[in-house]
Amino acid sequence: MFRRAWRWPAVLATSALMLTATIPSPAATTAAGSAASGSAASGSAASGSAASAEPVLDWSRVATQSIVAAGRPPASTEVLMGIVHIAIADTVAGLGHGRPYVAAVRPDRHASAASAVATAAYDVLKARIPAAGLDVTYADYLAGVLDGKAKTRGITLGRAVAAAVLAWRAGDGFDKPVTYVQRPPGPGVWEPTAATPPVDLVLTQVRPLTLRSRAQFRPDGPLALTSKQYARDVAEVAALGRKVSTTRTAVQTETAMFWSEHTAQQFSRALVRLAGERHLSLSEAARMLALVHVTTGDALIACWDAKYHYRFWRPVHAIQRADIDRNPRTTADPTWQPLLGANHPDYPSGHACFTAATTRALEAFFHTSRLRLSIDSQVTGTTRTYENLSAVRHDVRQARILSGLHFRHAMEDGDQLGTNVANWVTHRFR
Repeated sequence: MFRRAWRWPAVLATSALMLTATIPSPAATTAAGSAASGSAASGSAASGSAASAEPVLDWSRVATQSIVAAGRPPASTEVLMGIVHIAIADTVAGLGHGRPYVAAVRPDRHASAASAVATAAYDVLKARIPAAGLDVTYADYLAGVLDGKAKTRGITLGRAVAAAVLAWRAGDGFDKPVTYVQRPPGPGVWEPTAATPPVDLVLTQVRPLTLRSRAQFRPDGPLALTSKQYARDVAEVAALGRKVSTTRTAVQTETAMFWSEHTAQQFSRALVRLAGERHLSLSEAARMLALVHVTTGDALIACWDAKYHYRFWRPVHAIQRADIDRNPRTTADPTWQPLLGANHPDYPSGHACFTAATTRALEAFFHTSRLRLSIDSQVTGTTRTYENLSAVRHDVRQARILSGLHFRHAMEDGDQLGTNVANWVTHRFR
């Protein structure tokens, strides 16, 4: 079902220049490895359809933990996850399974998948984020791989792939400081809601992973403040999203809190779990995770481009200052506070962009929207199981309104933006 050609967009191959690294040609024979400690990191190089996905899943987990621990917010975390998973996927391609995105290395089918994937992911993470404990994690992981030629060749392969990926992303804008300049306050103008810097402003200058430009799918913008629909959106979130609400039920409050975890961390666990439940092979897991994380990373770059382009106020200020919006259908409530808060503009919703891109990429990979997906929340300590991907999107859309974070229009346009990016990216995978 999943064994299709691994083909990244031709335009991407051109922009990445298909950076090439030379790997020593395979020897006539090589020692087979054994299972590593922890997650059975194999030292052998099995066929793509039979090889265990554990090295890919292990290092997807390590990537998530390392990036989140470094303090990255969900959007920039997901962009970095896309970069790491490109390295992982290209390493698996370098083992002879599929076509690479950036690093066109000489295939080495005798290299250890475990040491190759671990090294590629480690080198990229080490270069891009200051992650405490990463060196120890890598050393411990390699210690579980049987010493021998396969292990050594895997390290060489992974290191070459990582170098090519890092060269491709050099100067991508992540490390260049961005100064926030507040627009003159007024009706509809977003103002920071915390003393800390606006969240992920850096994404307004980060080079996309696949898109032609950050603004390629920029949406039309927020509703007119004087419109009836805007007034309806204000009334809805004012009633349901208030910190202490008599309208929101206990079940609805749990929904809002369920989706309040660090989004990239929450979805990453779900994706790794899904790969295990579907018994994906090494190559299938690498392709699936790369497709999802790259798609979602670009959707969030596009989303944050739109956020800081429009800089539309959040419900907290819109409701408190409704007396200045020139809409006779809205009523100011200076005491209103949301259930949850976020320090970046309302429009479009980042969580809607994220969820739409992730679910649409999954739909493209598995060729169906009727995909059973289990997601847990470390905030509520509960797990929700969805029988189709549209139900996930609906749940998130409601959650952000119930939390007082977003207007419905921001959710709908965020969902459409994530879908547009996903359709563009996934079309070029087939």
